[in-house]
Amino acid sequence: MVVLSKEYGYVVLTGVASIAMVAHLAIKVGKARKKYNVNYPQMYSDDAETGDIFNCIQRAHQNTLESHPSFLFCLAVSGLHCPRLASGLGVVWIISREVYAHGYSTGDPKKRMRGAFGNVAMLGLMLTSVCFGRTLLGWTRPLMNPFCHAKCC
Repeated sequence: MVVLSKEYGYVVLTGVASIAMVAHLAIKVGKARKKYNVNYPQMYSDDAETGDIFNCIQRAHQNTLESHPSFLFCLAVSGLHCPRLASGLGVVWIISREVYAHGYSTGDPKKRMRGAFGNVAMLGLMLTSVCFGRTLLGWTRPLMNPFCHAKCC
């Protein structure tokens, strides 16, 4: 039986917060569908006046959905190794996706780049996951880290 540290609770709550963020973006798309009269199953608007704004709102949500599985995997795995670090990086990623969506929903795709700082958080989650894998395989010896509950990379 695997025993998780008490601090893994932070990782669980971060994962739930990410689901709430995705739901928030989905609600924004739903409201935009009504506002810009884009009916299901149409994914994008071809309206010359307002199509770009709807399409940007929809793309912000779609892009987040595309990266969410990778985020959840890295959050869960890196959280086994360094739960506080993983949770902190996860919160940064969640905030960055909201900033990304807010900038993108202006209709100016360049403003989505304001949320690019989340890429650094995702990279941190990926590297922490790799470090955990290397440690499990015995390729590196664990080092102490103040963000981890035990020996860590």
